Amino acid sequence: MMIRPAELAAIKAGTVDLAFRRWARPRVVVGTRMRTAVGLVEVTSVEQVSVSGLRAEDARRAGAPSLTALKEALAARPDDPAWRIGLAYAGPDPREALRAAVPDADELVAIQARLDRLDAASAHGPWTRETLDLIDLHPTVRAPDLAARVGRETADFKKDVRKLKELGLTESLAIGYLLSPRGEAVVDAGLPEPRVRAPRQEGRPLPRGIGAPATRALREAGLTTLEQVATRTEADLAAMHGVGPIAIARLREALAEQGGALAGQG
Repeated sequence: MMIRPAELAAIKAGTVDLAFRRWARPRVVVGTRMRTAVGLVEVTSVEQVSVSGLRAEDARRAGAPSLTALKEALAARPDDPAWRIGLAYAGPDPREALRAAVPDADELVAIQARLDRLDAASAHGPWTRETLDLIDLHPTVRAPDLAARVGRETADFKKDVRKLKELGLTESLAIGYLLSPRGEAVVDAGLPEPRVRAPRQEGRPLPRGIGAPATRALREAGLTTLEQVATRTEADLAAMHGVGPIAIARLREALAEQGGALAGQG
């Protein structure tokens, strides 16, 4: 279930607790917890409704500008039933805390055993340590470029990286990946000496979804975190080649999710 960034921020703030969708059948069930950019969002109810029976209060709770706008949004695919989905913020993504948790000796043994099982179940042979090492040595590099380095298809490579992310070992960036502190500890445990790495950038990373051209332009300008972006005005960003209106809107939304804003808009 896709939810727009502005709606996610409103769900986290508690000002939006409904969504409406046209589906042939429900795609979520009560109790589903979705991982989103703002954390976990839980499905609290799912019921079929009549569009003609919707009221202004439904529109308000869904974050729609008006009842008319809500009905217009549901005008597409009229042959599919309309569904009212109750939503609630359910806390931060537990993987964030896991990524920051450096494992002790017993945890390292358990993680290594889990990696061994992933390797054993793979149709293309052992891949976990190679992938962790690849990301460690080439942070913020595009997934297709990383996959090409080890002769793999991008889709399969990304699927495997997601398995490492579930273990709290990697984190996804707007472009490429980064080992988490937990992942660094796992890699270092297999080396004679801990690897020397560049200092970890403090702050929230650039949001995914702003596009590769915008991400590259921001990085070239030395803006690699939301906190750094917040020091620039919208005009500053618009003047950067590759940073278009969609990227700026997504940056504004990401800052709003953290209670921030672009310079001159606070």
